Amino acid sequence: MKHITVLKETAVETLALKPNSIVVDATYGAGGHAERIYSLLSNKGTYIGIDADKTALEQSSLSSMKDGPKVHLINDNFQNLSEIIGSLHIKQVDAILADLGWRTDQFTDGGKGFSFSADEPLLMTYGDPETYPFTAYDIVNSWDEENIADIIYGYAEERHSRRIAKAIVEARRRAKILTAADLAKVIEGSVPGFYKNGKINPATKTFQALRIAVNDELGTLERFISAALSLLAPGGRLAIITFHSLEDRVVKLRFRDAAKTDDFRLIIKKPLTATREELLENPRARSAKLRVIEKNIE
Repeated sequence: MKHITVLKETAVETLALKPNSIVVDATYGAGGHAERIYSLLSNKGTYIGIDADKTALEQSSLSSMKDGPKVHLINDNFQNLSEIIGSLHIKQVDAILADLGWRTDQFTDGGKGFSFSADEPLLMTYGDPETYPFTAYDIVNSWDEENIADIIYGYAEERHSRRIAKAIVEARRRAKILTAADLAKVIEGSVPGFYKNGKINPATKTFQALRIAVNDELGTLERFISAALSLLAPGGRLAIITFHSLEDRVVKLRFRDAAKTDDFRLIIKKPLTATREELLENPRARSAKLRVIEKNIE
């Protein structure tokens, strides 16, 4: 399945770029936003693309571009934004974009157990699994039932979290849960029939919760926003695209608090969402929300 960048034109448009802007694409992903940003910059501009998954950057066409803006492609987690920008000897940037969605091939070709049907090891890490304190495998095979249930409910609001956690613990007593497909089967067997046959796969929320826990997504997002706001030049903008309510709540509250000061203002009061035309082309965009904040000119 081909990846389609969500809110590609809308998100970049809200950044209000100039030809000489210094722009941070904090989640390079499939490069859709990157291509659009690059096209708007002159040879006096700078594009900085960041991704925790090095395979995303290895596939980038920007590294071979000539006679355009300066390009930096950096394999790192966007929570380390301050250190990344400092290493480039840049003090302030004009625009920052973060798309918290996924590349389609992370599901289909990632080899880390993100897909329900994948016969892949249960990792769910964005970066190198060796650098993580724990993986999805550790959670489902080692953590106690109560903690598993709390994660599934807390990070995904899964109403069957207790049943699913109990089934996971019972299954692992018989044999270790090794793959994503194995876990999906356990979950499917633990939920009521009406839920099993619903519009979404019954494992959807549990997989989301495990992914958030493994990658500390909410804590990482908090740290990223703090760094991003501090790096914006006067008139600079930060735009973030979220895909579930927990992410959006973090962004909404952090932007709201920043806008209460004299330093920032909200560009839009309510989040922008995909147009009807975009939804027809890419149904996955239905949950996307874009929020934008600007640093006031002194």
